[in-house]
Amino acid sequence: MSAHRLTGGEAVVESLIAQGIETVFGLPGVQNDWLYNAFFDHADRIKVLHTRHEQGAAYMALGASLATGKPAVFSVVPGPGFLNASAALATAYGLNAQLLCLVGQIPRRAIGKDWGMLHEIPDQLGVMRSLTKWADRVNHPGEAPQKIAEAFRQMRSSRPQPVGLEVPMDVLEERAMVELEPAVIQPYTPALDTEAISQVAKLLGKAENPMIIVGGGAQGAAQDVRALAEMLQAPVMAYRTGQGVMDARHYLSLQQPAAQKYWQKADVVIAIGSNMRVPMQKWLRVHRPKIIRLDIDAVSHHRFIPPDMAVTARAEDALPLLLNEIANLQHVRTSRREELLDLKAWWEREVSVLEPQLSYLKVIREELDEDGIFVEELTQVGFASRIAYPVYHPRTYISTGYQGTLGFGFPTALGVKVARPDIPVISITGDGGFMFAVQELATAVQHNIPLITIVFNNNQYGNVQQMQKSLYDGRIIASNLHNPDFVRLAESFGAQAIRAETPAALRDAIRRGTFVDVPTLIEVPIDDVPSADRFR
Repeated sequence: MSAHRLTGGEAVVESLIAQGIETVFGLPGVQNDWLYNAFFDHADRIKVLHTRHEQGAAYMALGASLATGKPAVFSVVPGPGFLNASAALATAYGLNAQLLCLVGQIPRRAIGKDWGMLHEIPDQLGVMRSLTKWADRVNHPGEAPQKIAEAFRQMRSSRPQPVGLEVPMDVLEERAMVELEPAVIQPYTPALDTEAISQVAKLLGKAENPMIIVGGGAQGAAQDVRALAEMLQAPVMAYRTGQGVMDARHYLSLQQPAAQKYWQKADVVIAIGSNMRVPMQKWLRVHRPKIIRLDIDAVSHHRFIPPDMAVTARAEDALPLLLNEIANLQHVRTSRREELLDLKAWWEREVSVLEPQLSYLKVIREELDEDGIFVEELTQVGFASRIAYPVYHPRTYISTGYQGTLGFGFPTALGVKVARPDIPVISITGDGGFMFAVQELATAVQHNIPLITIVFNNNQYGNVQQMQKSLYDGRIIASNLHNPDFVRLAESFGAQAIRAETPAALRDAIRRGTFVDVPTLIEVPIDDVPSADRFR
């Protein structure tokens, strides 16, 4: 170990660098001054990408983590700054994202005293613990390396989830001798239960109509999922977080509504990195197949109902063994290509009523090419994308998951583009959700983030108003919106702005956005459209 006399801020920055962090998303403030001083002194090794609002910083870090599957960090001031970022932190929790919330704090002597210090809130650490897997406080500069290393270990151990650290302002300023090594603590991974895997293989090997459901926990095991599906001739379903694990062009890949139809004949279903929320809450009423769960989180096995079998492991670790076991047990299966192509064709006919959403999604899919990343939002086009947009590769469909945090899409997509500057990224949003973080257009221009953002504008909180019309006798309240001229607004920030009123015009606008080094905003005026809710 090597000891250095450092400020707490310097100790934190050195520790982040040791963990491989190259970019921090954040906003400075008086409680974080000494941290940002240290960022300045280490600007050749770690970059600060500052935003116009704390929620923007947190969502951008979330996007970076979701797009790469790697840890990301955001840094904000305590109290209101932390609370502004809390919706993104809750979204990260729901999405099992590897995210570190690094937040300032009032001086140590004042914590819990209710003295009315600037940005003081009751029990900030307790609030942070309620939104994260693990959270702690750095009480001395010398604690920073170990506590940051532990934060990363907790974040990456078993089920990945966000973690939090608060560092009081006087700790960031204080100088002390700091041991900078060791920096990395290996995450915990449960030992593989080979007997349980063997039993799962036997059950799947005997299944006549097996089915696979994948969630975010399968994103790192796409090749093995495909191999398992082909070996079993088992269709694979993903809804939001599992999109892209199985290439949508494969005949074994089914959108959720088509998979619901197949579920009625399935005899064994294996969930890989998924809590199977929709099937467990709705589909079991019609049919109860045998359930197998493969998940890193043992607690999740018994969520909803006890499974028939369970394996606690990372999909990346367990699936190779499972494939070997099944290969030794089973006979060659007859291809289900024709059966499942017929089912996919049926679904295409059923979903064809969702126009013009499908036409817009078709243009986006074609213009993104093979590896482009699509970031959805809570808009009718976004809802349609969950059941109709073909996703080809892992981590190329970014969703809010079950949290449904309106307004997450645009700032999250900025973080996606920062983390993956080499490939095209398109963010879709509605006029309501876009205005939650419109100020981050300034961030996109200042930091040269050439994201393409499509705003579908119907001058209302459209999904809310549709429900008011259909479920509440047309009693429309608090859902009509007054909007700016989005094209002029975006241009005033220095972005490229285009209005596109047809799918063909959208295609041209996307192409124009592809060849510039500034962000592009495309406004698409849209009327009331058929709701995707009919397919839930």
